[in-house]
Amino acid sequence: MKKSILTLALVSLTLGFTSCRDQKTEKETVVKEVEVEKEVETEENKGILERTGEELDKEVNEEVDKQIDKIGD
Repeated sequence: MKKSILTLALVSLTLGFTSCRDQKTEKETVVKEVEVEKEVETEENKGILERTGEELDKEVNEEVDKQIDKIGD
C-alpha cells in the first residue's frame, strides 16, 4: 500500500513538472516609426474671456457693417 502511494505521488510530481515546462517560442517585435504633424491650435492657449471677446467683436463688426451698408444705400 505504501509502495503504491509512493509510486503514485512520484508519478504525479514527475508529470506535474514536465507538463509545465516552457515551450520554445520565437517572438518578433516590429517597431514602426511614423511622423505625425500636428497643428497647434492657438485657441486652446487663449482664455475664455479672450475667446468670448473675439466672438463679441465679430458680432459687433457685422452689425456695424450692416448699418454702414444701410447708410450707404
